[in-house]
Amino acid sequence: MDYVSALVPPVVMAAFFIGVVRVIVKTQGGAAKTKEDAAVDAALARTDGAPESPAGA
Repeated sequence: MDYVSALVPPVVMAAFFIGVVRVIVKTQGGAAKTKEDAAVDAALARTDGAPESPAGA
């Protein structure tokens, strides 16, 4: 039975990792993608339009 207790943690971690990857893949795209892209574009526009600070400051 020692082999069972030795194999359980890697199997549990593998299952958890597969679940995390599936969630990441499922949340890519769709309606959320448009909203996230708009937020990134707005943030980039704010930083591009901000005046640069002097080098000595």
